[in-house]
Amino acid sequence: MSDKIDFKRTIASYRAKHGVFEIVDVPDLQYLMVDGHGDPNNSPAYPAALGVLYPVAYKLKFASKRDLGRDYVVPPLEGLWWADDMTAFTAARDKSRWDWTLMLLTPDWIDQTMFEAAVDQVRTSSASAGLDEVRLSVLSEGRCVQTLHIGSFDDEAPVLKQMHEQFIPEHGLHMVGKHHEVYLSDLRKVEPAKLRTILRQPVRAS
Repeated sequence: MSDKIDFKRTIASYRAKHGVFEIVDVPDLQYLMVDGHGDPNNSPAYPAALGVLYPVAYKLKFASKRDLGRDYVVPPLEGLWWADDMTAFTAARDKSRWDWTLMLLTPDWIDQTMFEAAVDQVRTSSASAGLDEVRLSVLSEGRCVQTLHIGSFDDEAPVLKQMHEQFIPEHGLHMVGKHHEVYLSDLRKVEPAKLRTILRQPVRAS
């Protein structure tokens, strides 16, 4: 039996520095994903997505340990966020206009067959509403700019504005892809002022 893997420690892009923008190369990574729209604070789609992501993730973890002898820590929740007008993030912060994809990193040795078996197990053991929305997909981001934000999600706007309008263009880059957040803190246990969130933006050379 191998030791339990913690991907926050083994994947370099899960480490970021507070108050520093860094250019990193993120490898292709596989995730469980669920799409949604609207303000995460009051949209019923948001808790519904969490309610199907985590059961499938833990079924996969247990199957990996039992069948493959490969155990791992279920990684932190992540989210892709976007809107037709990206000032919805950096200025207006109109969350009702946001689209999102919630994600949980899944090891690359987990294949489609294991994923479908896990979904079927969840379907037979609990409420199945929303399970058909879960998918297993690879995210290819490549070159990114990221930083560690400490504090409330509502305090991200100035950091994102500096990232988008200063650091990225000053380094001969332009934004591509979707705004990406990695939630290193447990929202149920950590007060908003102490939340630790990696803010990531895929970029390309201008």
